[in-house]
Amino acid sequence: EPARLFRYHKPVGLVTTHKDTQERPTVFDALPKALPRLISVGRLDLNSEGLLLLTNDGGLARTLELPASAVVRRYRARARGRVTQEKLDSLKDGITVEGVSYGAIEAHLDKAKEGPQGANVWITVTLAEGKNREVRRVLEALGLTVNRLIRMSYGPLALGTLAVGEIEEVGPRVIREQFADHIAAGNLPTGDRAQFSKPI
Repeated sequence: EPARLFRYHKPVGLVTTHKDTQERPTVFDALPKALPRLISVGRLDLNSEGLLLLTNDGGLARTLELPASAVVRRYRARARGRVTQEKLDSLKDGITVEGVSYGAIEAHLDKAKEGPQGANVWITVTLAEGKNREVRRVLEALGLTVNRLIRMSYGPLALGTLAVGEIEEVGPRVIREQFADHIAAGNLPTGDRAQFSKPI
């Protein structure tokens, strides 16, 4: 079966799993029924939102998730607390939190706002490992509490103007140009047009 890939704007409140033991709503429950069986490329936890890639190709999903593939993910995090750019720059050398080692992380302080409850900061975080809850754990280690986390991009694909809850298929040409190295030759899609189109 030719590889297919979708960009999905995951809302807060959905778990990234096919079956949840606690019977919480899942990403896959929310998808249009016309889609083939898909698996997620990595995960976003219940309280995270933004770009989630979905594919019908298990090999592609595994390759894009592997730390060895060094696929860059970019996030915007809003956090409570105070931090300096200098402190964020220290993450470039990696950090160990509760025995877990995280590789180099690039973090930029976008804006800080003082309010009655203290300081809120927006930080852009770029990393290539994608370990479980990595952004939250690393920023917590710097004394920040993340209260909003949005994945903006995964590899060459960006969230862009995709509305919350919206899904869009990546065209076969883009898959061939960007991901041919990660897909078995026999599974490369042909043609130029995506099969799934959003209802008008």
